[in-house]
Amino acid sequence: MQQEPPPNTGPLTRLGALAVRRSRAVLVTALLLFLGLGFYGAGAQADLDLARWDAPGTESVEAARVLREDFTTGNPNLALLVTARGGDVDAPATGRAARALAAEVAALPQVTDTHAYWEDRSPALRSKDGRRALILVRLEGTATETRARLATLSPLLTRTTPELTVQVGGQEEISRQVGEQARADFLTAEVIVLPAVVLLLILVYRRTAAALITVGTGLLAVVGTLAGLRLLARFTEVSTFAANIALVLGLGLGIDYSLFLITRYREERTAGRPQPEAVVRATAAAGRTVVFSGVTVAASLSALLVFPFFFLSSFAYAGILVVLTAVGGAVLVLPAALARWGHRMERTTPPAPNGLWHRTALRALRRPALSGAAVLGVLLLAGSPLLGLRFGLPDERTLPAGAPARTTSEIVHREFAAEPTDTVQVVVRAPVDRRALASYASDLARVPGVFRVGPPAYGKSGAALLAVVPTQQAMYGDVPAFVERIRTTDGPPGVLVGGYPAETTDFRATLLDRLPLVVGLILAATFVVLFLLTGSVLLPVKATVLNLLSLSVMFGCLVYVFQDGHFASVLGFTPTGSIEPSIPVLMFCVVYGLSMDYEVFMLARIKEEYERTGDTERAVVTGIRRSAPLITAAAGILALSFAVYATGGVVFLKELGVGTALAVLVDATLIRVILLPVTMRLAGRANWWAPGPLRRFHRRFGLSEEPRRPHDEPPYSVYKSLAG
Repeated sequence: MQQEPPPNTGPLTRLGALAVRRSRAVLVTALLLFLGLGFYGAGAQADLDLARWDAPGTESVEAARVLREDFTTGNPNLALLVTARGGDVDAPATGRAARALAAEVAALPQVTDTHAYWEDRSPALRSKDGRRALILVRLEGTATETRARLATLSPLLTRTTPELTVQVGGQEEISRQVGEQARADFLTAEVIVLPAVVLLLILVYRRTAAALITVGTGLLAVVGTLAGLRLLARFTEVSTFAANIALVLGLGLGIDYSLFLITRYREERTAGRPQPEAVVRATAAAGRTVVFSGVTVAASLSALLVFPFFFLSSFAYAGILVVLTAVGGAVLVLPAALARWGHRMERTTPPAPNGLWHRTALRALRRPALSGAAVLGVLLLAGSPLLGLRFGLPDERTLPAGAPARTTSEIVHREFAAEPTDTVQVVVRAPVDRRALASYASDLARVPGVFRVGPPAYGKSGAALLAVVPTQQAMYGDVPAFVERIRTTDGPPGVLVGGYPAETTDFRATLLDRLPLVVGLILAATFVVLFLLTGSVLLPVKATVLNLLSLSVMFGCLVYVFQDGHFASVLGFTPTGSIEPSIPVLMFCVVYGLSMDYEVFMLARIKEEYERTGDTERAVVTGIRRSAPLITAAAGILALSFAVYATGGVVFLKELGVGTALAVLVDATLIRVILLPVTMRLAGRANWWAPGPLRRFHRRFGLSEEPRRPHDEPPYSVYKSLAG
């Protein structure tokens, strides 16, 4: 008859024992879940949504509502660039063909209005040499609906006739092609990453079974996340990009956690533990660290929920789901696999007692001040370009050179004096005297960057609409400043400024306004988690500083490479002189969470040794020897997974790939192997200091590692009874 676990065994010990005792049932259930979740999650992309650059509750969104309801119009989000084959857009034959084209487009579903050059000969719609002209089109619907429609329309509208040639552009077509290119880039990354990760894991483990089980744990996290995102999409908007990033995060965290637990299992077997006991011990010790790590990653990504954009909120959903599934796979499914096939995952050769990272840490600890200052200088130098960071707005250069929508936009920018696809829509809601409205329009026309102000249009309720067409220079300069000049021009009461330039400006302003709150929440949450792990006040503060150093290197790279254009020819992109802010915000949350992931891994081992020996320096050296090779291997695999995105065509993905890969590698090497031990050596016993009230709080509520017993006194009877 099996004994009940003793009262002092924790939930992870009991979970590990359950996985050993019911390993077959756990693995069969996991396989069925994998197949079921994979089948359901395979259709996730079809149920997810695309996003636009708008911020709920802002002036531009309210202007869009009034335009839609009162004027039955909105931003011209599609542009047809018409080139006269005879060289003159004013030629009668060209005009007849163009008007027929405009009438054909106006009759299409979802098209609410069109405005062709040949209607009123507007100079804003005619190129400077008279060879080209524009037809502006408004497609009504959500981003998902309009881009799905454009996938059919764009090939049909791109045509050549005896009179003219037609190219398709505009903001919605650019966004559609960005989405298509991103999907192709993600698919390419998936094809490259999975076999590469398997090969790297075989090199790390030296056992194929361990590599396959580790990848299986990561894939379980991926399919579980995709299924969860599809289910969430029934209740709220979820971005398609969240499903894409689920692959790299799911694989990354699943591999991290599996590496940590399998390595701990191997240590227990090397120490002479029987296989069932080794599994339970590894689950109890490493599993607790995995849970802490998962909480830090989830807390970092959950902060994205503060933003009112479902594009960013979706990454929070994905991050939380990835953590839940990766942790679940690591502390339940993986122990069951170890119980069944652990003998195939054990070391074939004993580990080197003094590996590269152990020797590196020892050399740094001999001269802590000098080593720390040298590494700190390197990091500060690498992060110094961050001081020149300039946030900007996205344009067609997000696409690779030669993309059809980018080519169309570049022609308009080069050959047209105005940018009519970026018209600023000024809505005067209150009834106003026509003379006063004319005076206001005249004032707007004198605003620097305005090409012309169109004649007023009137809505159902008597509201007036003024179309303010910007110059090319205004749209390729400081767009928020241009929008602000229009908004601060004295006018009638009840004025709303909308249109694409205002929407992107409001999006950026809302994002940056809430950024300090997001950063504060992340820092506070991770501080609390590390305090609960260590019982120290100093260690969480140092962890925060070290993480911010690795982040500064990442942002310095973004500025140096993607803003200023260094290595642009190598990476294959066109620099714009600024950085669109939403991707760096996402990268901050992801990288901060992953950095804390490695911090938790290392501090848990150091604290465990400190509790066993009471010697800080010895604990640091031992903790690094045991955890640094694991962390650098996990970081290398994760960096590869992200770096593959640098081969894609979309600039956003290149930024995500290069910046995240660099930050992860810097954090796992210079930060964890040198700066962390050096600062702990210099702080000595102060590492573990906390005020009296906090010490009492930690003793009551902290979730620290259980002290290890000496290897010559194993509590084998307890584990034998638990494992059956």
